[in-house]
Amino acid sequence: MRTIIVGAGIGGLTAALACLHCGIDVEVYEQAPAFAEVGAGVQISANGSRVLLALGLESALKSLWVEPTGKEIRLWNTGETWKLFDLGVVSRERYGAPYFMIHRADLHRTLIDAVAALKSDAVRLNSRYLTFEQDESGVKITLEDGTSVRGDVLIGADGVHSQIRNQLTGTDRPHFTGCLAWRGLIRSSLLPPNFARPVGTNWVGSGGHVVTYPVRGLESFNFVGIIERNDWQVESWTARGTHEECAADFEGWHPDIHEIIRNIEVPYKWALLGRQPLTRWSFGRATLLGDAAHPTLPMLAQGANMAIEDGAVLAQCLSENASVGQALSRYEDFRIGRTTRLVNGALDNAKRFHNPALANGAGAKKYVEDEWQEDKVKQRYDWIFEYDATRAEEAPRMSGMTAAMYRS
Repeated sequence: MRTIIVGAGIGGLTAALACLHCGIDVEVYEQAPAFAEVGAGVQISANGSRVLLALGLESALKSLWVEPTGKEIRLWNTGETWKLFDLGVVSRERYGAPYFMIHRADLHRTLIDAVAALKSDAVRLNSRYLTFEQDESGVKITLEDGTSVRGDVLIGADGVHSQIRNQLTGTDRPHFTGCLAWRGLIRSSLLPPNFARPVGTNWVGSGGHVVTYPVRGLESFNFVGIIERNDWQVESWTARGTHEECAADFEGWHPDIHEIIRNIEVPYKWALLGRQPLTRWSFGRATLLGDAAHPTLPMLAQGANMAIEDGAVLAQCLSENASVGQALSRYEDFRIGRTTRLVNGALDNAKRFHNPALANGAGAKKYVEDEWQEDKVKQRYDWIFEYDATRAEEAPRMSGMTAAMYRS
């Protein structure tokens, strides 16, 4: 089987690596002329790290990640702190795999190197996808330079603005969620010593929240701040803002937040757009993966993890089924219900993180203690972290009725 993957992001590369491990030939077409260090931090929970370790990446990643001891909730103005959940050894013991925080570029480079070690010419840069066509015998993609490539199956891993998704399902219009996101990296040496802890923090407040955690062995500090605003609707990770504008969006927040904002190397801003989950993403010999299939808000920190899961499950389905059609049907069967539930869970968390009850002290404390009590936290997260995408047949599988419920 010859598999064509369009898009060399985290999901596309994980799928490529998993396919190569399964003995499936792959070619990955990426429009960028070179790989650049883009993005900032990413959180990989046990459901994602389980796949990466199964693909043999632990030794390469271990020197690059920060394995936190836990995550905590802090109140936006007072800094009052509650434990969200324990991690570190607890994650390995409870879920069988680590929870770690890493710079997106470090994870990306590790995947590139691992793919190249198995097939040196698997990734083709400067190859902008234009269109595809298919028939009973195969699929053909055409690149912008006129080159045509034939294969047995096409995987659209081309991100949130996926051209393949548009070609398969029709152009769906994203809707603005009313939220603006800020992100940036800070050199840890610029911050007071109390910031140098291997802990992830979710600051919650009425109308906004902030997520902070260390990356690159505590050398850098990752900041993501999301605020409700309707005057910026550009969905781009490379649009620069200013420190002054970012600080103004978090006026009245705890001094720790402003200490971080003052020291951001470059503050970037982007609009958070939402898309309705698809009820189908495979058509003939073509399918979708990662953000192309199920773009999500970042409130559950599962975007990268879902793409990693997709890659593992898809490779298994392609290697274990007699026909491409059967493989892609089973891939959907395993993935649509879970990813739709995760997308909807992120929407629920957005309401939780920004709840009006967080505006004042007494109401805020009661709200946090109720919403983040241990039983509720386990109910929200255990099913996510326990999932094992390396054993698709054994992973919790949605029944037809349950999948239909999530799709609605």
